Amino acid sequence: MDLCSSGVEIRGTDDNKLHISYDSKNGDDTKVKIKLNISGNVGRLAMDDCPRNNFQITIKVPSITNLYVRMWAGELNIKGVTGDKDMELHAGELDVNIGKPEDYGHVDASVTTGEVDAAPFDISKGGLFRSFKKHGPGKYRLHAHVGAGQVDLN
Repeated sequence: MDLCSSGVEIRGTDDNKLHISYDSKNGDDTKVKIKLNISGNVGRLAMDDCPRNNFQITIKVPSITNLYVRMWAGELNIKGVTGDKDMELHAGELDVNIGKPEDYGHVDASVTTGEVDAAPFDISKGGLFRSFKKHGPGKYRLHAHVGAGQVDLN
């Protein structure tokens, strides 16, 4: 997923469908360009021409989904999704409900400037160039990076 700078919530659901909704809190009725390409069991979602202020996006995905998300800036919240997670923001806040920590075989999280909080892994670091890596018994991979801001794995 290549997403607009905004407030984004990605939620896992029991439906085997992708559902996207958005709202511009400032009354802007700009039409957002959404492109979805599907090849086999892989989908690529890209968004363009989003309003610049107070823009909220909700994306519902099947609860078992591998995620690859890139976003320039904003707030990205991920809840109820089981699978590999690869997420990066240049600036902003990344908040991920990871589920069970033992489900992950590899975890790495970092910020260039800011904070990394990962209570399930007993990690809390702030400052410049903060990161951690953990290896576990699980089959999923988690990669989380924010250039300037905060990573919160809970």
